[in-house]
Amino acid sequence: MRFYDPLLYPLAALYSLATGWRNHLFEIGSKKSTSFTVPVIVVGNLSVGGTGKTPAVEYLIRNLQDRFQLAVISRGYKRKTSGFLLADTTVSPEDIGDEPFQIFRKFGNRVAVAVGESRALAITHVLAERPETEIILLDDAFQHRYVKPDLSILLTTFRKPFFEDRILPLGTLRESRKGAGRADLVVVTKCPSTMTEDKKEAYRSEISTYAQQGAPVIFAGIRYGAPFRISGGPSTIGRAVIVVTGIASNQDFLEEVRKNHEVLEVRDYPDHHRYRASDIKDMVALYSKHIAKQPCLLTTEKDAVKFNVPQFLPFWTEIPIFALPMEMDLSEADRRMITTMVLDTVKKKNNPGE
Repeated sequence: MRFYDPLLYPLAALYSLATGWRNHLFEIGSKKSTSFTVPVIVVGNLSVGGTGKTPAVEYLIRNLQDRFQLAVISRGYKRKTSGFLLADTTVSPEDIGDEPFQIFRKFGNRVAVAVGESRALAITHVLAERPETEIILLDDAFQHRYVKPDLSILLTTFRKPFFEDRILPLGTLRESRKGAGRADLVVVTKCPSTMTEDKKEAYRSEISTYAQQGAPVIFAGIRYGAPFRISGGPSTIGRAVIVVTGIASNQDFLEEVRKNHEVLEVRDYPDHHRYRASDIKDMVALYSKHIAKQPCLLTTEKDAVKFNVPQFLPFWTEIPIFALPMEMDLSEADRRMITTMVLDTVKKKNNPGE
């Protein structure tokens, strides 16, 4: 226990009471959830940030885009716009948020990407503008209960599973652990490749205390790709790197980078950090400090979309910068299970009488 925890207990109790009462109102029907004619798949978590929602959404896109017309809807956290916005070639990360922009940059020619504070209203807009849409993916919407999901996927991390966490502000949970009972599938993310079957069974046992009966629990690792260049300079990354991240936790990222590179410096900014010219100048200074080793700047895909904007391009003539891509990694059996769950959800939605 931290020395200041007793001061936080009253706040945590009030927060728990408020979120619990809100969930109760939805469960008894006093607050209404809207259903839609197309299947809605929700991806979310119980905790604040860092569970791998974007890789999970990207996994679903890659595995469903050849079968269905997809739309991804997010709130667009920390964007500078408001209301509904359907992404097109004119938008920036500041317009729609970091993660939606990353998804749009990767899949935008095949998948509709939209943002909106009211997910129900955003779905209505998307269906009006893209009537061919067959599946809606709601990113980070586990607590957004105004939309009734047809399939709910709950993510929790290996390092900090929700059953070991506490509610805000004592911990990072947005609601009680009991919220896991709304999930149709629980995915433990960022699992090490060395995770044993005994450890998996222990996690399943803990999760089953809160999850609905019969909800599968699966385990996902991280698969990193080869760093790709986002600025001028050499076409391949060198041995020495300066790491810059603005994510919830860079621990796994750093562990991966250190397997193949000499890390000279690390700049770890807060999650969703909005980079300023002063930050970029600091990176240039670090590069100059280690120029004898001919370093490259290495960052995440999420951060890379914020670097590659017109106001920063003059700085990148001095620094070679690369991004390290990552994907959610699942066993073949778990891949098949997720696909089956999605197909069953679509079939049930389209043929409710069967």
